[in-house]
Amino acid sequence: MRLRAFLLATTFSLTVVPAFAQSGIPAAPTTLKAAQNAAPKPAAPARRPVASFWTSSEPTFDEGTYDRINAAMLSYAAIEVRGGWPSLPKGLLEPGMSGPAVAALRQRLAITDDLPAEVADGDAYDMMLTEAVKRFQIRHGLPETGTVGPQTLEALNVPVGKRLRQLSASLDRLNGMGFLFGQRYVVVNIPAAVAEAIEDGKVTRRYVTVVGKVDRPSPTLTTQITAVNLNPTWTVPLSILKKDIVTKMRKDPGYVGRMKMRVLDAAGNEVDARAVDWHSDRTPNFTVRQDSGNGNALGNVRIDMPNPHSVYMHDTNHKEFFSADYRFQSSGCTRVEGVRDFAAWILKDNEGWGRKEIDAEIATAKRTTVRLARGIPVAWIYLTGWASPDGTIHFRNDVYNLDPVPAKQFMVDVGRPLKVSSARASGFVLQSDDAPAFRPVSYLDSR
Repeated sequence: MRLRAFLLATTFSLTVVPAFAQSGIPAAPTTLKAAQNAAPKPAAPARRPVASFWTSSEPTFDEGTYDRINAAMLSYAAIEVRGGWPSLPKGLLEPGMSGPAVAALRQRLAITDDLPAEVADGDAYDMMLTEAVKRFQIRHGLPETGTVGPQTLEALNVPVGKRLRQLSASLDRLNGMGFLFGQRYVVVNIPAAVAEAIEDGKVTRRYVTVVGKVDRPSPTLTTQITAVNLNPTWTVPLSILKKDIVTKMRKDPGYVGRMKMRVLDAAGNEVDARAVDWHSDRTPNFTVRQDSGNGNALGNVRIDMPNPHSVYMHDTNHKEFFSADYRFQSSGCTRVEGVRDFAAWILKDNEGWGRKEIDAEIATAKRTTVRLARGIPVAWIYLTGWASPDGTIHFRNDVYNLDPVPAKQFMVDVGRPLKVSSARASGFVLQSDDAPAFRPVSYLDSR
């Protein structure tokens, strides 16, 4: 498929496109010098700092996300038209320093409005620059240190074209999801390894999560949470059975017993693990199920959400992964830190199932399934670039390397003409010469 780039006249793009949309303030003039010399000089706008990502009530995904990503694409395309941003040299930059590298850092952060344009000049690493670095780190999911170390430097030097591609690819992946937002709903953004419990348009709490490995990725999907399982057993999926359990049993015949797992035949009857030919290359004709309790891979809580991928959200017996910066360690499911609080929020409409009652039921060691009084919509999405309702533009690493891959096309409503994004219509994004070929696919799998 041939690609061509349509670009509006530069003058038009610079006058109509808000180049710094993430701050919610008016667009700056074409250059920083022009901003300083403009007359008459307007009063400096009140500047609201970006809240820490973990305490912000702004959801990643709501009904306005699609349009906000469109606006963000226009902003970053305008930056690209003007030449992008400077690349910073290697080396640590921290408060108290000065020199050419710090001067370049100030210019770099002013272009994306992390630093106000009126203080962009200079070469001192002062308090304003420290706060600007923290703002940038918040937007990119980095530790808020205010110091430019290797991770922050790498993010600062990502070209504007790649950021634009992240926004474009994220927009494509949202297209046709068909998600019905409820008064209460749950979102897992896989690249951020974060779950959000959203109520009345605001995030009531964010949860650290562990999601799928690169070779066992978590799928994108939309469905409903229907039940909470306390003290669940774990039926090992066939893929994990073949990749992990069989391999370990070949090396250690006592592994299944030590992990409190049972081998079941097709009728559900337990069979002696020693009677199984673990060295056979045939597809296993048995099931392995792990007992509930301490050591269970699902921990004490499983959140049921019917979907064709057989994935769910759950507790874990490996809580050490929650404190890691890299949290892509599961086999496709989403592990949730603080899952008991999450379960209590999910069961809010189920009388008699608060956090205290959940803890008490888990303490009995009995397997209990609590079905929701009302199903809660849930979406697992893959956004490497998005804009929150306050206008802040966020980016995360493309861990699964999906951004270069065209998203599947969707046919969700043939009675309605397809809406072309304003960013593409303006010519800022690569467009295909050929009309896309559509084929029906499940809305549960936008990948």
